[in-house]
Amino acid sequence: MGSEIDRNRLGEETSPYLLQHKDNPVHWQPWGPGALAAAKAGDKPILLSVGYAACHWCHVMAHESFENPEIAALMNDLFVNIKVDREERPDLDAIYMNALHLMGEQGGWPLTMFLTPEAEPFWGGTYFPPEPRWGRPSFPQVLTSIANAYRDKREDVSKNVAALRDGLRRLGQPEAGGGIAPELFDNIAERLLREVDPLNGGIGTAPKFPQCGIFELLWRAWKRTGQKPYRDAVLRTLTTISQGGIYDHLGGGYARYATDARWLVPHFEKMLYDNAELVSLLTLVWQETRDPLYAQRVAETVGWLEREMTGPEGAFYSSLDADSEHEEGKFYVWSEAEIDSVLREHAALFKRFYDVSAEGNWEEKNILNRLNHPALADEATEAELARCRELLFKARGPRVRPGLDDKVLADWNGLMIAALAEAGLAFERPEWMALAERAFGFIRRDMTAADGRLRHSWRAGKAHNPATVDDYANLCRAALALHEATFEEAYLVQARDWIDVLDRHYWDEDGGGYFFAAEDTQDLIARAKTASDAAVPAGNGTMVGVLTRLALLTGEDGYRRRAEAIIAAFSGEHGRNFFPLATLINNAELAQRPVQIVVVGKPDDTAFAELRRAVYRVSLPSRVVLVAPRGAEVPADHPAHGKGLVGGRAAAYVCEGPVCSLPLTEPQALLDHLAGLR
Repeated sequence: MGSEIDRNRLGEETSPYLLQHKDNPVHWQPWGPGALAAAKAGDKPILLSVGYAACHWCHVMAHESFENPEIAALMNDLFVNIKVDREERPDLDAIYMNALHLMGEQGGWPLTMFLTPEAEPFWGGTYFPPEPRWGRPSFPQVLTSIANAYRDKREDVSKNVAALRDGLRRLGQPEAGGGIAPELFDNIAERLLREVDPLNGGIGTAPKFPQCGIFELLWRAWKRTGQKPYRDAVLRTLTTISQGGIYDHLGGGYARYATDARWLVPHFEKMLYDNAELVSLLTLVWQETRDPLYAQRVAETVGWLEREMTGPEGAFYSSLDADSEHEEGKFYVWSEAEIDSVLREHAALFKRFYDVSAEGNWEEKNILNRLNHPALADEATEAELARCRELLFKARGPRVRPGLDDKVLADWNGLMIAALAEAGLAFERPEWMALAERAFGFIRRDMTAADGRLRHSWRAGKAHNPATVDDYANLCRAALALHEATFEEAYLVQARDWIDVLDRHYWDEDGGGYFFAAEDTQDLIARAKTASDAAVPAGNGTMVGVLTRLALLTGEDGYRRRAEAIIAAFSGEHGRNFFPLATLINNAELAQRPVQIVVVGKPDDTAFAELRRAVYRVSLPSRVVLVAPRGAEVPADHPAHGKGLVGGRAAAYVCEGPVCSLPLTEPQALLDHLAGLR
């Protein structure tokens, strides 16, 4: 077998998750040709363990099993053990998680898969305890049973491999269709509305995830139909999330999900992507409601991002762990005595508003929340509560902090860059747009290879791992958002260049749509092609929006045709299950019913600036803004082509389909026109 797999090699890696396991007695190998070749040479099955740095149950299994010398010895004797950071290699994670789903298992992390030496899965699970527990076999029992099956029952293993191979092959063959008919937008929204918890908001019962794509879909339904139940569902959800325990009321930022139906008890990890999506959705909804709670949550979350999640180079880190001192949530929870000690005479007011008691609301501690007082109080009371929060934030500072995963991921950064650009325009915060530009500049400079192709991850001065369609899609969306915010042509050019890369290396010439991985990505047993949202929006769904916007901004019809080809490639999927297709559906609506706003004038002119400001005072999910200094930049086939200044004054034109409004030269007139759109 050679010495390469006779020791733990994770100390040579840069991933914080892999480095967490570098001192395990398990002879962990990173995914790569060396480990795969060793498995083939020794005819040993592979134990593939996939997780991420902020994963609580990954830490539990590591402590119980991977740090246990006896269990580690069994693993080393029976398997070639490979550890993968799912955030560094989402392509691998997607393949093997889908394999687990094909076995009828729900999935989750840690993902524990057993593979042949050719890396083909034949059995798997998630967390396994060190001894039999909760009806689950012990991990040592699983290890022995799987190794015996591989040695003595090869025919059964081969049958499992063949069945899973066929199932994984079908992942690249989604159900095509003839597009998404306009009436389906309402039908799907009506069906999704029935799944919303009418009391607490969110989808279903527990656990609850924010599901921003679905709630954007419901917000779009409200804007399209004027039916209040859609609006109410979105507002109830956003308000409950923003006042629940899933939000960090002292430091800002949202946890990944709630373990209960009320949004009280979070799974305390904070992920960059969740906060990016929530900033985008809160901004979109605030543009109509002007709810000060939403404005406050956006500002606080951006403050957390800048304070705790931004590297010296300007890019954004990935996550904060759920645990500190081996306890989930310890950094965030309080006893009543601690609150009393810090706030003294102000404690009674704070405890009443933030649900603090002697018995606690979770495991004899208190998760700060305002679920019993979601409405903002009078100005004086809120000012007093803000002072209390500042004191508690300062008192929390010396605690042992949750672990920081400081790797930079291209796709997650793309989500946050776009969110900052959108929020910066809506809230008139140029410093947020500057944050976005700095992060974008880092990725373009430090995460792009000499051939112009992106790398998925960066840490400790090294960019590596092949980019996925999500990386390109989210960064193209970010580039277009920055183009809209800054008028800089370079962002538009960059988006076009990245699409050229996607078309060369990811496009499915036979069935349409983009594969998740490039055609030259090594060591993949399958190439998935999906429009289903997972933890992050699906790249194919996002690309429908990117391509539609580029077609409208440039007048190049090839972009529109490619967007339509993506929709056709996946439109049959809604008959199977439309729940994970929110991003595709939302962008398909944009493709069918864009609201194009052309603002003509000089960017340094006050009248032009006021018209442009009016655009962002209305919630328009399908807004496409084209700025034309003299009208010359409007594409020749655009309905606003040839329209220009009015008596030398800046003017705006609102176009739906082939028809544009009369010129609007007063901000209020533009605002009224936009507010009246359905």
